[in-house]
Amino acid sequence: MSSRIPLPTDPSVPKYGTPVDFAVAAFAAAVVRQRALDPTTTELVRLRCARVHDCRLCQSVRNVEAGEVDESLATQVDHHETSVLSERHRVALRLTDAMILDPSAADEALRADARRLFTETEIAELLLDVVKWSQQKASVALRIEVAPREGLSELSFDADGQARVGGAL
Repeated sequence: MSSRIPLPTDPSVPKYGTPVDFAVAAFAAAVVRQRALDPTTTELVRLRCARVHDCRLCQSVRNVEAGEVDESLATQVDHHETSVLSERHRVALRLTDAMILDPSAADEALRADARRLFTETEIAELLLDVVKWSQQKASVALRIEVAPREGLSELSFDADGQARVGGAL
């Protein structure tokens, strides 16, 4: 089924080139340029967002900076509470779920766990990562997100925070 909404053909222009689109793109680029969190945690959070939102493109790429996130580790995000992931990663994913699914789940115990395992700067970055990786929800709901290639592809970001989808993994 084709989209009823015409998609832009120039990838350098965010969505439809409106001021809001440019502001969202600038926010997203600023978030991915942050480096307080380690690449593995960032990638697991990104993958959890992709899975919860059912973003086909986001599920089909793997950030090359998080080299230790292989497919056996990536599948752990779906059942993170009972997974072999570290406590730090389970808490990060619990916080991600709270933001996406039920903010009231960010209770005192979760906040205490987050503060014990992460610095305030890391918590801020993690929360901004969740917002950044949730910005595509409207496109996913309408199924107008960019279609993924077959199989997994490399994901990286340039110095300006612009995403680059590379070769097959």
